[in-house]
Amino acid sequence: MGDIRVMRENLRPPAEPPKRHLIAINDLSRDDVERLLATARTFERSLEREVKKLPTLKGRLVINVFYESSTRTSSSFELAAKRLSADTMSIKASGSSVDKGESLKDTAITLGAYDPDVIVIRHPQIGAPQLVARNTQAHIVNAGDGKNQHPTQALLDLYTMRCEFGHVDGLHVAIVGDVLHSRVARSNIQALTLLGARVTLVGPPSLLPRGIEAMGCEVSTEIEAIAAADVVYILRMQRERMQEGANYVPSLREYTARWGVTPERLRPGQKVMHPGPMNRGVEIDPRVADAADALIETQVRAGLVTRMAVLYDLLTTGPVPVAVVEPLEVA
Repeated sequence: MGDIRVMRENLRPPAEPPKRHLIAINDLSRDDVERLLATARTFERSLEREVKKLPTLKGRLVINVFYESSTRTSSSFELAAKRLSADTMSIKASGSSVDKGESLKDTAITLGAYDPDVIVIRHPQIGAPQLVARNTQAHIVNAGDGKNQHPTQALLDLYTMRCEFGHVDGLHVAIVGDVLHSRVARSNIQALTLLGARVTLVGPPSLLPRGIEAMGCEVSTEIEAIAAADVVYILRMQRERMQEGANYVPSLREYTARWGVTPERLRPGQKVMHPGPMNRGVEIDPRVADAADALIETQVRAGLVTRMAVLYDLLTTGPVPVAVVEPLEVA
């Protein structure tokens, strides 16, 4: 019988690298964010061509799983995958086995049997993307989990600001509205401060989380605080996340009177953003929504190229170093 020899560690084949996910902004470094924004800019230029489809992810499978209503996020992820030539499959909770009582874990295991490359998931429960990541071999992208995180929304917002101002570092962004129930606010605070922006939260005391200043932002209950900001980022009242019977504000009419963003409360040149859907006449005056300084439609376009960049980045070795990519131009 021959001798048994132990192979030296440095001669073993390299282990497969761990799956990469995008679940929270805090998972990213500043270099990661800069790389994703530069990649998005590259894709934006590619979409200026007559033939907009790229063969980059041909043969890959992207499954979009949405347990909550969505227009902008779900459609942009589906179109992003198709523009990169990936195969797509979209699943909504309504009309699926979820209606029959199937758990998220069992849904994840079922979808994992199709061997998807990426699963994009939106779910009302915090931590749902991590559960799917534990029960499949796919790369997971968090498209919103409860009031916790919405990382691709923050990335597209950074991209919008970078295109408009040429930089994010040094900008002052006022986030106005229902911060308490907003995953967009939490992701944006983390992303903006990571890139060196100043963030001020504005809203009723009942809709500003206690201790949120620890995230590196300022807090005000007076709408006049938006006057000094470069960008006024407006959030809607998320009534679907509010406890039944809870009265966070006396009435929508009073909320609009005290914290609604109107032309009179803005100074010339201030940019306005909103993640959608908008409640015109409540948190945002229709004249503000339709003004030339509103970047709301620009955000929608940014969502496509930013989500293309996320899918590309997760499924490839990554783009060329940011240092050799042209800087974003001021729009």
